Parts: sequence; structure tokens; C-alpha cells
Amino acid sequence: MGRIHLFEFEDQKWFPSFLRDYGTDFLQFLSNKTKLYKPILPVLEKGLEANGTNQILDLGSGGGGGLLWLNSELKKSRPDLKIVLTDFYPNLQAFEFTKKQAHNFEYIATAVDARKVPTHLKGFRTQFLSLHHFRPKDAKLILQNAVDAKSVIGVFEAQERSLSSLLAMLFSPISVLLSTPFIRPFKWGRILFTYLIPIVPLFVLWDGVISSLRTYSVKEMKALVAELDGGDSYTWEIERVKSGPGVILYLLGTPK
Repeated sequence: MGRIHLFEFEDQKWFPSFLRDYGTDFLQFLSNKTKLYKPILPVLEKGLEANGTNQILDLGSGGGGGLLWLNSELKKSRPDLKIVLTDFYPNLQAFEFTKKQAHNFEYIATAVDARKVPTHLKGFRTQFLSLHHFRPKDAKLILQNAVDAKSVIGVFEAQERSLSSLLAMLFSPISVLLSTPFIRPFKWGRILFTYLIPIVPLFVLWDGVISSLRTYSVKEMKALVAELDGGDSYTWEIERVKSGPGVILYLLGTPK
């Protein structure tokens, strides 16, 4: 099946920001509780080492993704680790909550475009569950911007364009219903729009299915980097690894 770029509610400017935040809060909670990104810890270590830094600049952070758990693991070998959260639609309450849980987190309160990262923002660039939001032209701009800045970049997607991934997404409303009471900070609005007016589980279902259909395959990510100006000055590691019952597709670009 070819990549299909249908719309996600999360991407729409008209979509209420509080509903978008409820969705990204859910993804953050699920990623941390399931230790979703455990298989790519060595990839993150490699990226930090190649970048010669102990700072991660996370792009398209949403609610912070699975970075809280990853942070606790990475700090075992890098106690001075610093993580900076950014997003085009910053979820400021989630960012602040994350910072309170781990004081080595910082965040940018204004919009940051992953296609044109401000030059003063430094660090190993990461993207979790966000590259699929961009059409090929824009995805290539993200990678090109990293190459132009001579920055290491890591891209991680926890779904793929497959029947098993699509089937898993069909159960996402159940996960939303079961996990919502435990998501922090607690919000009565989250309860209202999950149980009484079930917008959150329905939009998470739609966006989850579309995310799978949008996800770049290993072959497609290799095609993107092959078209970059100066891309041959980088080493590109693009792989697919198992994560429990699921899968993670990742790209790691490091200057030669």
C-alpha cells in the first residue's frame, strides 16, 4: 500500500487546542507507561555521542512523548542530560508538568517549525511520532535543515503502514477510556470530552489510523535522504525494530 496523506484533526488550525492537548497528553502517558521506546535507547545514545552534546532538542514534542521514561534511563550514563521540548502547537501545560517531573527539561513556549529550526537552538534533534504529519516535500525540508545545520537528527515512529498497525489503532479508543482517569495533570474537561461527549477517543481513533497510513516506510525514508543536498556527507541509519507487540521505524542521521 502506498503512503496516503489524509487529514488528521491534530494538524488543523481550527481544531480546538484543548482537545489537541488531550490527545497529546494521552500519547505521552501511553508512551511512558509502556516504555514504548526502550528498543531505541542505544540509538539515542549513539546520536548524543555523535553530536558531542548532552542536549536533546525535541521537535514536534506534542505532550512530551515518551521522553520522561527515556530521560530517566539516559541520565544513568549522562547525569547532565538536558532535554528541550518544542512544537508548532506547544502544549504548554503538558510541557510545564513534564518539567516539574524532571528538572532537566526545558521548553520553548513559542511555535518552532521543524522545517526551519532557529539557529540558536542546539542539540541532538529528535522527532517522536511526528514525521508522518509532513508531506514528502516538508519532511525533506526537516532533514535538509538538519544537514545544513550539521546537526545529528533522529526520527522515531511507533506505527507503520501495515494491517497489524491499523488493527491496533482500532483499539485505541479503549486505551483512551481506560487510561484517562490516570493522566496528569487531572482535568475535568478531559473527563467530559472522553466519557460524556466522547470526542477524544473518536479523534484519537481517526488520527491513529491516518497516522499509520501516513507513516514513511524504511524504503521511503531512504528515498528522502537520497534527495538531500549534501546528504552524502551524512551516515544514515534507517531501520525497523520490534517494540513489544508493535514496531518502531527510525532514522538516525550523523555527519561523517
